[in-house]
Amino acid sequence: MGYFIDGVWQRDDKPPTSDGRFTRAESRFRDWISADGSTGFKAEAGRYHLYVSLGCPWAHRTIVYRVLKKLDGIVSMSVVDPIISPDGWVFSTYPGCTPDAVNGARTLGDIYLRAKPSYTGRATVPVLWDKKTQTIVSNESSEIIRMFNAAFAAVAPATPDLYPPHLRAEIDALNQVIYDTVNNGVYRCGFAATQAAYEEAFDALFATLDDLERRLSRGRLLVAETPTEADWRLFTTLVRFDTVYHFLFKCNLRPIADYPALGAYLLDLYQWPAVAATVDFDHIKRNYFAGMKRLNPSGIIPKGPALDLAAPRGRARFAIAQPAATD
Repeated sequence: MGYFIDGVWQRDDKPPTSDGRFTRAESRFRDWISADGSTGFKAEAGRYHLYVSLGCPWAHRTIVYRVLKKLDGIVSMSVVDPIISPDGWVFSTYPGCTPDAVNGARTLGDIYLRAKPSYTGRATVPVLWDKKTQTIVSNESSEIIRMFNAAFAAVAPATPDLYPPHLRAEIDALNQVIYDTVNNGVYRCGFAATQAAYEEAFDALFATLDDLERRLSRGRLLVAETPTEADWRLFTTLVRFDTVYHFLFKCNLRPIADYPALGAYLLDLYQWPAVAATVDFDHIKRNYFAGMKRLNPSGIIPKGPALDLAAPRGRARFAIAQPAATD
């Protein structure tokens, strides 16, 4: 995947760090939508547009929140082609994709340049665009989901709070560990450039998965009786694990299906109302296996594995509260 320098697209990928460790670039757009508009961006129906890839786990977080918080009629959305081209993410007619009906752009990079013509950095998904001021509000998924959780309460149907105040300290602590060792940890395995960097990331990843397995053997979800932000941030990595990371990123100590509690937990979240429809394994496989030529030069997309995420969840001793029906 290329990047911009002073608004000029560079097709060459950036080299790995000198110690072989994968380092994720920080998001550059970090503005905030608020209910009252005091941040400069007011939560309004029809004002904002979300650009996503169905293959990307970071973008997937925002897609999940868009449906869980009933914002699909409030925030419009465009889906890019699953395969990253030499020009970055592009809009195409591939099944499941949508054109950019807001800006008429050919590439996601064009959106970045509309917001900042001299932009330097990667053109990543997700992107939250403000139609009113014609700029990017945020390209940081962890912050977009918090805006979706709280800012639109006055203009969207009532939904559960996924980041309740009395659980925030515990959610934040879990998020940090899970981000470092699992969400980003699989990438640290897959894109490590030395054996030492790979093994360091690998050991940390599976140590955390073992810890999560123990935690989930005592309770059905990570923090509360219904899913919270911590669960959904973990979900988008877990749902890709056995299909992609186990093979392509060499995270192959064991698949999630071999963890009794984690495997059942994944089924719980996948089967949560409206969530399964946000998972597109065709886009996921194409994104990774056909799009990441450094890791899979042939571009061949595997036909397997055979996963049944609609299977019975198998944890009857734990109760899980389903969301209340709303009008």
